[in-house]
Amino acid sequence: MADLFATMPDKDNGRRPLADRLRPKRLSDVIGQEQVLGPDAPLGTMLASGSLSSLIFWGPPGVGKTTIARLLADETDLHFVQISAIFTGVPDLRKVFEAAKMRRQNGKGTLLFVDEIHRFNKAQQDGFLPYMEDGTILLVGATTENPSFELNAAVLSRSQVLILTRLDLADLERLAQRAEKDLNRALPLDGHAREALLEMADGDGRALLNLIEQVVAWKVDSKLTTDDLTKRLMKRAAKYDKSGEEHYNLISALHKSVRGSDPDAALYWFARMLAGGEDPRYLARRITRMAVEEVGLADPQAQAVCLQSWDTYERIGSPEGELALAQALVYVALAPKSNAAYVAYKAAVVAAKQTGSTPPPSHIINAPTKMMKDQGFGAGYAYDHDAEDAFSGQNYFPDGMKRGVYYQPVDRGFERELKKRVDYFAGLRAKRNRS
Repeated sequence: MADLFATMPDKDNGRRPLADRLRPKRLSDVIGQEQVLGPDAPLGTMLASGSLSSLIFWGPPGVGKTTIARLLADETDLHFVQISAIFTGVPDLRKVFEAAKMRRQNGKGTLLFVDEIHRFNKAQQDGFLPYMEDGTILLVGATTENPSFELNAAVLSRSQVLILTRLDLADLERLAQRAEKDLNRALPLDGHAREALLEMADGDGRALLNLIEQVVAWKVDSKLTTDDLTKRLMKRAAKYDKSGEEHYNLISALHKSVRGSDPDAALYWFARMLAGGEDPRYLARRITRMAVEEVGLADPQAQAVCLQSWDTYERIGSPEGELALAQALVYVALAPKSNAAYVAYKAAVVAAKQTGSTPPPSHIINAPTKMMKDQGFGAGYAYDHDAEDAFSGQNYFPDGMKRGVYYQPVDRGFERELKKRVDYFAGLRAKRNRS
C-alpha cells in the first residue's frame, strides 16, 4: 500500500519526471495508507480535530512519506521546510530554527520535514527538542530504520510513530493505470509481462514509475512478453541492507522459521538473504547458533552437521557451498527442539552473579600442601568411582547455598534419554542424603 498519484495537467509535463507529474496535490488524492490516513486513523483523527502533533513516518522507500508530509503542511496552513539529515549540518539546522522563530513571530507556523532523520546523531536530535516543545516547529521525520533503535527516547516521547507500508500489487496496478492516463497510451506489455513489471518495483511506487518511463520510451510494434521485458530491464535489487533494519527483520524471520520447525519458510528467508548479498559465512554462523540455542541436546548431532556444512562451504566456496548450508538449515529446522540447556545456562549465570565470590565447599578443594590439609581442605571428599553406582551424591555447591536446579531436559529427542539420567541421579542423591 502506498500513495498513488493523481493526474495533474501541466504544460511542462513532457520535461518533468513521471513521478513528479503524478504527485498528489491533496491528501484526498492519496490512495493507500488507509491505516494512517483513514477517517478513524491517526492522521485522519488529528486533522478532523485540528490538532496535529509531531510525527515520525517509518516505512520503506517510495511509499509517500515526503508527499504526505508536504500535503499535511498544506492542509494545516503551515510553512513547509524540507531538509535531509544526510546533507544538513549543525550550522544549517541553526538557520532553519532561526527562520522558523521569525516565521512564528509573524504568525506563521512551520512544518519541518526531516528525511532520513535517523542519520542525525544524539546531540543533533536533542537539538530539535526545545523548538518542538515551544511550538516553533512541528517535526515530521522520515526513516526507513526502526525508530526504537535509531531515534532518541526524548524525540520519540514527543512524537507519534506512524508506519507506512509498501505497495501491494493491486496498488501498483492502479498506479500504472494512472501513469497510462497521464501518458495517454497503454504500456506495450502482455498480461504476464505487466505483472512482472509490477513485481520488479518491489513495492516501491517511485521505482515503478521510473520503470514505466523506460518501457514507454521503447519503440515496439507489438506487446512485449515477460522474456522480452527481462532482457531489456535489469530486475530491481530486493530491498536489503546488510547492516540495517531489513537485515535484522530477515534474520529474525529465518531464526523463527527454524524454531517453528518449518524448513520451507527457513529456506525461503535463507534465499532472500543470499539474494540481498548477505555473507554466507554469517548465515553459517547463525545456523550453527540455531542448533545450539533451539535444538541443543535434543539432537547433539545438529551442531556437528552445521559445523561440517560450514567447513564444506569454506572448502568449495560459492555458489555450490550454499547448498551445504541449506542442508544444515533443513536438518536444524526438522530436528527435535529444546532450549533446556540454554535456559539452564542463563539461570546459572544469574545465580553466579548473586553469590559473587562464595568459595566451593572445602571437601572439593584440592589440598596440594600440608598447610591446606591441616586446614581441612579436601577432607571428606568421596571419590565417586569408589561409591555404589559410581555416584556419591555429595554436595558440590557452596556451603550454605540452596542447591540449584537449572537443567530440566524436555521429553523430546535425545534429551528424553538425558531426562532419564537426570531423574536417576536425583533419585540416588535423595537416597544417599537420607542414609
